[in-house]
Amino acid sequence: MKIVVDAYAWIEIFIGSERGKRAKEILEQADEVYTPDTVMAEVARKYCREGAEERTPQARLEIIAGASDIVLIDIKLALEAAKCYTRLAREAKRRRLATPSLFDAMPLAAARLLKAKILTGDEHFRNLPETIWMK
Repeated sequence: MKIVVDAYAWIEIFIGSERGKRAKEILEQADEVYTPDTVMAEVARKYCREGAEERTPQARLEIIAGASDIVLIDIKLALEAAKCYTRLAREAKRRRLATPSLFDAMPLAAARLLKAKILTGDEHFRNLPETIWMK
């Protein structure tokens, strides 16, 4: 199975939560693992926002890069992400969730283009056919 990992899943893995342990097991069984480059930026932002030492986000990003193929934004991904964002935003409004960011749409777009599943616990992805739900 191909899996795209979002920031939620990576953070849970790094903190060692029960969800993170489950996510790690899923990734170990995957045939292919992908992480969008925007997810790496989200992970780095979290550690910087929390005042982590500079080497902490660097080390986390190195782990991500070693454990997955990094998906870079290209024309196809940008177009698919725009479509995904529109659908996610419309659904979020209907479900009274916070408006997603364009970064939220990137893992979904990557999963759709790669014909993969997305590993997440983000409410914006709940009940989507591509989702492997962590909660």
